[in-house]
Amino acid sequence: MLQIAFSPVYRLRLPEGHRFPMLKYELIHEQLLYEGTCTEANFFAPAPVNDRWVLGVHTDSYVQALKTGTVDAKMMRRIGFPLTPELIEREWIITQGTIDCTQIAYRDGVAMNIAGGTHHAYPDRGEGFCMLNDVGVAAHYLLETRQAQKILVIDLDVHQGNGTAVMFQQAPRVFTFSMHGRDNYPLKKEQSDLDIDFPSGTADELYLNTLYDTLPNLIRSEQPDFLFYVSGVDILASDRLGKLSVSREGCRQRDVFVFEQAIKNGLPIAVSMGGGYSPRLTDIVEAHCNTFRAAADLFF
Repeated sequence: MLQIAFSPVYRLRLPEGHRFPMLKYELIHEQLLYEGTCTEANFFAPAPVNDRWVLGVHTDSYVQALKTGTVDAKMMRRIGFPLTPELIEREWIITQGTIDCTQIAYRDGVAMNIAGGTHHAYPDRGEGFCMLNDVGVAAHYLLETRQAQKILVIDLDVHQGNGTAVMFQQAPRVFTFSMHGRDNYPLKKEQSDLDIDFPSGTADELYLNTLYDTLPNLIRSEQPDFLFYVSGVDILASDRLGKLSVSREGCRQRDVFVFEQAIKNGLPIAVSMGGGYSPRLTDIVEAHCNTFRAAADLFF
């Protein structure tokens, strides 16, 4: 049975008119239940992550600033959320959700977090709606507990995983792979182990063929024993921030291919949702739900 990390705290109350589609987390949960893809037995609520694991990839000064509510105003503007105790609790719970997914993935092959994919969080700062790097913390957890020897991060959000790239630039046991928009945030790109950037307007054929040519070779050459997948749906043509032109079906085929590669190679995979900013919430929710449907169909 597909296991999915979800907690009511994932939907944070934001000021009226805020541009982040926070409602999507609740709607994904409701849609998967409504259509029968999931029952309540598919969902589990994480506890907050232990600071020990957070401090493995984030600096002590940054973590303390988050926990004491003393992050400076300039950084909070770059993050894009109002600093509240509820926000901090949410970040710690989402991050543990991704760690929990790693443990379940070892048993079931896959596990998914309705939130997460906060790849713009650097060791010492946050930006772009990201405060703790959930994949970064979970990767550190696997290495420290000696459950993994080589990790591949597959980041297919439309924005480069800049924080994750910097976090693991000096860590040969974590290979960071980011496929993203060239003309998009962040304007200053960092160096992942492998970056593929697409021009604005890139549609299904080029996007998918690039993935088909790249991912199997990466798995073959790097020989990872664990996969993290950031499955942002901001590659959609409908996305107001993405600048690419991938269809919803193309996005679904992307997810299917990633899962098929995990199954073919016998690799556990933990999935975090990443971004999605289409004006219509329906477009965001449907594309994200396709990721869960694909996992349920292929693994179970």
